[in-house]
Amino acid sequence: QVQLVESGGGSVQTGGSLRLSCAASGRTFSNSVMGWFRRAPGKEREFVAAITWTGRTTFYTDSVKGRFTISRDNAKNTVYLQMNNLKPEDTAVYYCAGRGYEYDVARYEWADKYIYWGQGTQVTVSS
Repeated sequence: QVQLVESGGGSVQTGGSLRLSCAASGRTFSNSVMGWFRRAPGKEREFVAAITWTGRTTFYTDSVKGRFTISRDNAKNTVYLQMNNLKPEDTAVYYCAGRGYEYDVARYEWADKYIYWGQGTQVTVSS
């Protein structure tokens, strides 16, 4: 059974930092794109960041560029999201996601291209 388990969420003040982790088990994702999405209260789920299987290429939604960094450790089957200079509008449940097909980076920002999902971790940023 494939599982993605997020951790690292919490409550911080504006300008603070958090580091989310996503540990995968049940299959290796070392050849797959991994992504982070978020869902804010009353809003649709949105793409946040993605990383290719080598970790050399990363993608971000415009609102987090320069503040968030996605990375991965394939030896640990884990992906991370370092979030700096957090803002109240970053408040959301953050989800880790893994692609089912290997070496497939097309439409990295589309949620329906990801087969595996974590349960989510809450991030709350207060002003």
